[in-house]
Formats: sequence, C-alpha cells, structure tokens
Amino acid sequence: MTAMAGVSNPVGPGQVPPAHLRVTNQDREHVVEHVKAAYAEGRFDKLEFDERLERAMTARTHGDLMPIMTELYGTRVVPFRPLPPPKRQEAAADSSERLGASAAHLLALVGFPIAGPLILMLTGGKTSPYIRRHAVEALNFQLTVLGATLLLPITVIGVLLVPVIWVAAFVLSIAGGISALSENQFRYPLTIRMVK
Repeated sequence: MTAMAGVSNPVGPGQVPPAHLRVTNQDREHVVEHVKAAYAEGRFDKLEFDERLERAMTARTHGDLMPIMTELYGTRVVPFRPLPPPKRQEAAADSSERLGASAAHLLALVGFPIAGPLILMLTGGKTSPYIRRHAVEALNFQLTVLGATLLLPITVIGVLLVPVIWVAAFVLSIAGGISALSENQFRYPLTIRMVK
C-alpha cells in the first residue's frame, strides 16, 4: 500500500511498496493482524510477539514494516486484506435493566415462577436485550422445574427428588438474581430451553 498526499493507492499484485514511503494507520493495522495471527498459531512466544507488535505500531515507513512481514512469510508478497468491521458490542446495562433482569429470577421466590419472567420478557425485554436474555433463561428454568414437578411423582424416586429440585430452584433463582444485578451472564443447569 503506497501513500501519496495522504491518499492510499493499492499496490498491484506482486509489487512491494517502496521502502521510503510513509505508512498509514491501515498499513500498520494490517501488519498487526498478521502478527496476532502468527502468535495465535504459536509461531512466536510472548516476548517475540510484544517486540514485533511494538515495531509494527511505531513503524513510519514501509521499510519499517517489511522486515516484520518477511519474518512471517519470507519474500513472497502477502495481499492486502481489508480489516473486518469491528464487532458491535452491547452497551452496558443500566441500573433499571439490571433490576428488571434480577426480578425475572427472583419473582419465582414470591410466587410468580412462570408469570414473573414471562411478563418481564414481554415488557422490558422488548426494549432491553439484557432483560430479555435473563427473563428467557429464568422462564425456561421455571418451566423445566414445573415439568419435573409434574412428571417425577410418577415414580417413587421422583417423589423423593421433587423437594430437592425445589430447594435447588430456590438457591439457583437467588444466584440468578444476584448475577443479573452484578451484570454477569447466568445459565441454569439442566434446563430445557424451549423459549428462545
């Protein structure tokens, strides 16, 4: 990639930019991506990775970047690939979202095991992905507990397991509520996830 008057022009296939030309931020990022990929493949140790990363980020000319690429690929020309667009990160949940997500888990403790998460999913979940994620997880767990409560008493062992399941559901609902308040992900174990 060559830079003339601040404008990047692509270098043709098989051509290497002149060493004296200044690099753009995109040129540096291109080399950094190759260095990261080589480190991920185990081609460098941490010290070598840090050293090459430092050289790439402080490069001023193509002559500074070329030795790094030569160390990676020899003398063959590596075609320029545009960087992938940055991944969209979900914004941090505000206090009302954390409270709503926590309520989706904790309403089971006050007698609304199915209705509580369902209402939160249908109301707050429409505007907040955070509330929806926690409400769906709580709803699926409570539906699984309800199914186990109805089906397990058919067997003698099942009758003995139902109180254990209820105690576990109580404890896990508290853990889910606390997790939602502290803005962490929470997955209930042994849950059939029917609602997506």
